[in-house]
Amino acid sequence: MTAAATPLPMQRTLDELKAEAQARADRNGYPLVGIAPEDAREALGSLTSLDPDEWAEAWGKIGDRYMERAEGLVSRERAGADAAFLQAWRLYSFARWPVPNSSSKQRAYQKALAAFRKHGELQTPPLETLGIPFENSWIIAYRQLPAAAAKEKVPVVVAISGADSRKEDIAERFAAVLPHGAGYVAVESPGTGETPLKISPTADRMFSAVLDFVCRMPQTDPERVLLYGGSFGGYWAVKLAVTERERLRGVVVQSPPVHTVFDEGFIRTQTLTNREYLFDLGPALMFMCENARTVDDLAASFGELSLVRQGIVGRPTTRMLVIHGVRDTQVPMSDIELLLSSGDVPKEAWIHPAGGHMGRELKGWTDPVIFRGVTVPWLLRAAAEPRLRATGA
Repeated sequence: MTAAATPLPMQRTLDELKAEAQARADRNGYPLVGIAPEDAREALGSLTSLDPDEWAEAWGKIGDRYMERAEGLVSRERAGADAAFLQAWRLYSFARWPVPNSSSKQRAYQKALAAFRKHGELQTPPLETLGIPFENSWIIAYRQLPAAAAKEKVPVVVAISGADSRKEDIAERFAAVLPHGAGYVAVESPGTGETPLKISPTADRMFSAVLDFVCRMPQTDPERVLLYGGSFGGYWAVKLAVTERERLRGVVVQSPPVHTVFDEGFIRTQTLTNREYLFDLGPALMFMCENARTVDDLAASFGELSLVRQGIVGRPTTRMLVIHGVRDTQVPMSDIELLLSSGDVPKEAWIHPAGGHMGRELKGWTDPVIFRGVTVPWLLRAAAEPRLRATGA
């Protein structure tokens, strides 16, 4: 069979997709967190096919309504305008989900950026858009610092988004560290958003440039720089916990792919048919790679990413918290066990026996609950406690 003849399997029919998306909206589940169930019902009700442009237009027209409302309120009702800008962003962002691989999805993505930055202009403290110089290009990031940064150096979390989330999702979430006197810089995984690189075994150099920038910021306490990565962002965070361990006080990785995920057999039999992921996981991963136009291209590209084959697993790391769900069908528990049993310093783990990807479940331990109850407290504790070092034999 030739590469071109290897088809992408269908994850869900249109009716199945509508039912599953509505169910997630009804329970405020990923990736529809924050989208009103009635807005989801309207968008899904207008779909007649799985065409990506039709998808983008169905969600985008509802986003347009919120954007128009926000612009009408901005001069007289700041809080109402901000809420409407956020809803516009959520709908535009889901219109381009998981990746902007059609003309209408690309337009929706540009609208999502505009809506989120309008939201950012209304924030206190300010949400800044950064252009970090990198190899004759720029890494676009968001920065938000606490009020304390005007008087003293503060801890800063560098937070990396995943394959389908974006720095906007990360920024909205990590604003939670500001009241605790910490700041954050939100960036995207290679091959996503506004990043200058596609996925490759050396794309982590992009994050080294981000750390250079963060450590030079006058507001940063260079002894208290921390890192977070979720899902594919967790892959890069695992690698950086080794290669940048001297600059990182602590690292949180949430359901990071490490080794098995990149095996050809796993890609063909598990990744491309995965139903825990809402839809189009294969196309999303192909979009992130430089020349992955077929299943076979994807398998070849991913084979190079294994952190075992790269010699990363087993090397000394900084302090680390690993978050995962035993029932995760996207990242197998074997990858997490491999990570936990390697390296030189004790790792901490939050493993949910009933959790799926990112440790989440339908009710109870949802994404926001895990973030507020597990991720943020650990990062703040790591910033406050002495650096963890290997003690030797």
